[in-house]
Amino acid sequence: MKLLLPDSLPLAPALPGGVTAVTYAAAAPVPDEHLDAEALVVWGSGTPELSAVAGRMPRLRWVQSLAAGPDAVLAAGFPGGVVVTSGAGLHDATVTEHALALVLALVRRLPAAARAQAGHRWARELGGLQPLHPEGPVTTLLGARVLVWGFGAIASTLAPVLGALGASVAGVARSAGERAGFPVVAEADLDGELARTDVLVMLLPATDATRHALDAGRLAALPAHAYVVNVGRGTTVDEEALVAALAAGRLAGAALDVTGTEPLPPESALWEAPGLLLTPHAAGGRPVGADALIEANLAALLAGEALRNVVER
Repeated sequence: MKLLLPDSLPLAPALPGGVTAVTYAAAAPVPDEHLDAEALVVWGSGTPELSAVAGRMPRLRWVQSLAAGPDAVLAAGFPGGVVVTSGAGLHDATVTEHALALVLALVRRLPAAARAQAGHRWARELGGLQPLHPEGPVTTLLGARVLVWGFGAIASTLAPVLGALGASVAGVARSAGERAGFPVVAEADLDGELARTDVLVMLLPATDATRHALDAGRLAALPAHAYVVNVGRGTTVDEEALVAALAAGRLAGAALDVTGTEPLPPESALWEAPGLLLTPHAAGGRPVGADALIEANLAALLAGEALRNVVER
């Protein structure tokens, strides 16, 4: 069996006998001489590079994306008989770090402090004697109501961290229940939860069903003092509606690590939106434990057993 590994990160999975690993350039289509591969690991390849070979690999049995949301692989058009697995679980810790950083930056008013520093101004309104729970936007996670929309593996890592800092955390998913010890409501009950939310953290994947899930109506359901943080996929937020809500003061602030178009065009209204903090899709980008996942799924494939993180298509 030939296993193709991308050159976009150092990978060294332990391979069983009979499996040969070949490194290919992730920024280009798989070379013709390697189209006979039976297994393909993807990290950093775009849909155009993958689409160029999706129908030209007759022996391909399995594609392992190292992305938590394998959008590029799913859009490439690999035949239905090819098993696609995601990198779910590889980004839990790093995305949790970044989500927490963005939440704390908003709650502790770091963008305002940075603006004051740039103007050489000691911002007395941001420091000194402060009420613990002032009117308006929360300034501490102690007692803050944080709603995590898209309660999967990353949320199961993030929620306990937020809880440890004193936040009251709940989740939203397709079905209600309890996950990782936290209450989760169904999306049908979302609007009622939004009305009680201080910080909304979005971790939704990019699908037809989630496009502009946070639209003008749901933004209006949030209190004017609420913050929005998106570390999922940019297409899940109606950016025009978000800019309008921020400009009108119907939202206290927002932080986006992802946008509908990436890189974000210079003419985008997001750049100048008041109260908006932007980072350039920096939350993940460093899969942790990729070798172990590749090893486990390769062993399962060879044994005819179920693979981890199979994506339904």
